[in-house]
Amino acid sequence: MGKSRRKEKAIPPPQLPPEVREEEIEFSDEDVKFVEENKEYARFVSRIDTTAINRQCVGEAKTVEDKYEEERSKKKVNQEEKGSNEIQVDPVDVLPVKTLDGKLHYRTVTKKSKLAEADPDEAEEEDVLEDEHILNKSQRRAKAKKSKKDAKKQEKEVLEEIIQEEETPQAAVLAEVKEELSAEETFENKKNRLAELGMLLLSDPEANIRSLKAMLDISKDENAKIVKLCLLSVLAVFKDIIPGYRIRLPTDKELEMKVSKDVKKTRFFESTLLKAYKSYLQKLMAFERQPVYNQVANRCICTLLDAKPHFNYRDNLLTAVVRNISSPDEVVRRLCCTTIRSLFSNEGKHGGELTVQAVRLIADQVKSQNCQLHPNSIEVFMSIRFDEDIGKRDREEANKKKFKKNDKRNNQEEQNQVQENERKKSKREMMSKIRDEVNADYKGVTYEPDAMERRKMQTETLSAVFETYFRILRKTMYSIGESSTEEDDTTLNPNAFGPHPLLAPCLDGLAKFTQQLDLDYIGDLMNYLKKLASSSSVSTDSKKKNSKLLTVSERLRCCLVAFKVMRSNLNALNVDLQDFFVQLYNLLLEYRPGRDSGEVLAESLKIMLCDDRHQDMQKAAAFVKRLATFALCFGCAESMSALVTLKILLQRNVKCRNLLENDAGGGSVSGSIAKYQPYATDPNLSGAFASVLWELNLLTKHYHPAISTMAGTISNMNTSQNQTFLSAVTPQQAFADYSLQKESFEPKSESRKLNNKRKRESGGEDVPEIDMGELRKKLKENFTILRGIKEDERVRMEFEFRKKNPTKKQSNVAKKKPKSPKSKKRI
Repeated sequence: MGKSRRKEKAIPPPQLPPEVREEEIEFSDEDVKFVEENKEYARFVSRIDTTAINRQCVGEAKTVEDKYEEERSKKKVNQEEKGSNEIQVDPVDVLPVKTLDGKLHYRTVTKKSKLAEADPDEAEEEDVLEDEHILNKSQRRAKAKKSKKDAKKQEKEVLEEIIQEEETPQAAVLAEVKEELSAEETFENKKNRLAELGMLLLSDPEANIRSLKAMLDISKDENAKIVKLCLLSVLAVFKDIIPGYRIRLPTDKELEMKVSKDVKKTRFFESTLLKAYKSYLQKLMAFERQPVYNQVANRCICTLLDAKPHFNYRDNLLTAVVRNISSPDEVVRRLCCTTIRSLFSNEGKHGGELTVQAVRLIADQVKSQNCQLHPNSIEVFMSIRFDEDIGKRDREEANKKKFKKNDKRNNQEEQNQVQENERKKSKREMMSKIRDEVNADYKGVTYEPDAMERRKMQTETLSAVFETYFRILRKTMYSIGESSTEEDDTTLNPNAFGPHPLLAPCLDGLAKFTQQLDLDYIGDLMNYLKKLASSSSVSTDSKKKNSKLLTVSERLRCCLVAFKVMRSNLNALNVDLQDFFVQLYNLLLEYRPGRDSGEVLAESLKIMLCDDRHQDMQKAAAFVKRLATFALCFGCAESMSALVTLKILLQRNVKCRNLLENDAGGGSVSGSIAKYQPYATDPNLSGAFASVLWELNLLTKHYHPAISTMAGTISNMNTSQNQTFLSAVTPQQAFADYSLQKESFEPKSESRKLNNKRKRESGGEDVPEIDMGELRKKLKENFTILRGIKEDERVRMEFEFRKKNPTKKQSNVAKKKPKSPKSKKRI
């Protein structure tokens, strides 16, 4: 049995190595040399029987007929297998088909068996396994790899199908979270990239100057935060990298010249820096128009101009800043105004050139916008400084040098009259030339112009400033000169800052720079101020508010400017200021605390009344009376400033203290007018000496203790003594102090205590409410409102007549009493 089993087992022949062409076989020289040296050991190769080996491995050689029969048998087997998998099924209730021969043919459908449908891959695998012993190792490996890839693809497809079937809202939420995390990661990566590039540039700018382009490319990102960070980081880099001089690119001739490596390196650094700076400025100008990046772009522009005003492209930066100086955005407007103020105050950085350019640009903008700008655009001029002593030091030093040279020459001529050598003269001439060249180079580097240039720039700035101021005054005069009956102003835009937005800063600037103005123009300026101060915001005909006319605070500013102009010129002009006193006297009645500025009123009281030493008695008395009525009508701050001014006037003018007397005739009639006219427009025609300061008696009962004490001290002033001392408190200080205390001060009221006592006595009963209608009727029956002095006199005459004839009144009452019952009976 064992022998038969061994015989049945067929040992497969070993596989032959893959056939290789003789052309592809390559032998090395070492192999050929080795074979030639050891031919004796290779004799057995020539004795090998190749035919026997081929029979054993490949088998006997087959004829064509044998191969044909094998293929035919294989085809039959395959057809049988296919037929076994297919089954013929006769459909039910199907009519047969009759052929031309007359035979009936029933249609059949071939159906694959379930096993064939389920396991087509298994059959293929079996065929593959049967044929595996025929394939080589390389072919087997390739087939194994393909099968693994196919299995992996099938697994992935199955997983995707499962995921699609099991999709829920949680999966969508997880996808959104993943997207957010990825966005945060990209944001952090870009931030880190910006930080790395910035650190590289700050550490060694000359070596890493090319990384500026990479930083600027990040600004093209779609995320707004990344763009803002990029702009700010590049700004910080430029502030540190930009040199302290203006870069001048080399010309073509200079580029053709041979230079050292250091010079080439510096040229490359300067050229790349200038290109990057230019592209950065272009991006800032583009981002400035977009509302998202407006504030960031303007911040970068302002900081660059403030930090490096000497560098290239400063004119473009200055035009951008001046264009936004009147922006509706408050943040941008403040940035631009602070930048221009710093340029005006720090002229050493740019030598004063930017000051002239900025003033010219602002003047052109005021002209183009027809004086309709924000007041901050003109308030910037207040920070300009004009130096009157330009070139004095240089002149003094030059004079000293001349005197020293003259003294030396005289001494030398007296001591030694020998001529100097020609060599010494040539040396001195060479030294002087070298010094001049060095001084010229130093001036070009330090941006310090000569005294003549500085004086020329100051005259240009001053002319531009006064041109702007006079243009504003002329525009206001033109608008006031139009018909006051027209209520709608068609010349102004609806989005403008007001009818006269630039007038207040214009007047402040005129008050400050009047010392620099020529005397020939001051007369015209005073005429303008008189016309502006005399214009009222309420027309006399229509009694309606006109927006073109000036307000009370603006008219007060005109009066202040006129007095400041006269004082700055040391009263050298023969100008009558009586019109301005008249306007102040009338404006005290038109003042309203919520509408007008109290600081301007307090300043006008100080400058026009307190500081003026030469005053007429009639005018001073009129102002005293008007200020007393003013203090009685308004709040704490206004009334305190008026009382301080009143006290100063009474201390200076002893004759005005007669108003404190309580005579039967209404005061000491020492003036030319015997009767007081409270509504007179001219203070000299008011007749204030014919009145009494009865307002002080009411002010002593004021709820504020400071005002009541001030009114008491004024009413107790002695008329006989000549008090020369003045109060240390000014109206401005009084207004500032009591305007702050207005909110914190709470007067003590005793009504709460009385009400609590009444409640305790009455047992906690509620107090009944008062009927305001009945109260008004009773007040009208017993009291009358005085509309004027004539009505006051009429009421006094009636009262005196009733006092003299009380019997007639009683008789009339007695006669009227019996009539009432008769009338009732008739009804």
